[in-house]
Amino acid sequence: MDGTFVLVHGAWHGGWCWDRVAPRLRAVGHEVHAPTLTGLSERSHLLSPQVGLDTHTEDVVRHLDVLGLRDVVLVGHSYAGQIVSAVADRRPEVVTRRVYLDAFVGSDGEAAGDLLPDQVRHHWAESALSDGFGWMVPPRSLSVLGVSKPEDVDWLTPKLTPHPWKTYTDPLRLTGAEADVPAVFVECVDWMRVFRVHAARAHARGWPVHELKTGHEAMVTAPAELADALLDIARN
Repeated sequence: MDGTFVLVHGAWHGGWCWDRVAPRLRAVGHEVHAPTLTGLSERSHLLSPQVGLDTHTEDVVRHLDVLGLRDVVLVGHSYAGQIVSAVADRRPEVVTRRVYLDAFVGSDGEAAGDLLPDQVRHHWAESALSDGFGWMVPPRSLSVLGVSKPEDVDWLTPKLTPHPWKTYTDPLRLTGAEADVPAVFVECVDWMRVFRVHAARAHARGWPVHELKTGHEAMVTAPAELADALLDIARN
């Protein structure tokens, strides 16, 4: 094997969202894992107001530990940037590269909700209050995320499930150990670019920053280009 990818999905999704990317990585010899986080997708029956960032961090840490994974390229999409940071902080000895795919680049003490643009954060909080019993956020419009092809919309829509708002209000807790794990940022530039500020954060920290000409859901709308980018990152 040439190394292991662990692909972590963002809000509303499940591990299935990497199904167009994972085979391309496996085809050249990589081991690939795409766990589904507690309370989402096929694990939506476990959703509760108690599911937070620590829960999802533990999901991935236990996945690494139980399977004995090593030399891991840990990829987090969107919300999962928080998870990548937390997991790399807890297991720096097994994570060899952090990849933030249009994702939050948080510091110790920062919650994902605080890292959203004010208008987006307000909209999500209101949505949780009005449509999610105060603790979960219903799926967002796919068109806003840059998904326009009917076949992509039809593939995504039935699988998306509400996301626990607590994961956006829990602060990220870091000891600084994650800083020893090299990091890369990949920004999706053909949409409203909510994560442009995080690409700038990554650049300011000296991380390589790559651009993909697609919408936020790159694993769906540009799987070949994303796989090529991940393979380049793993090689370099």
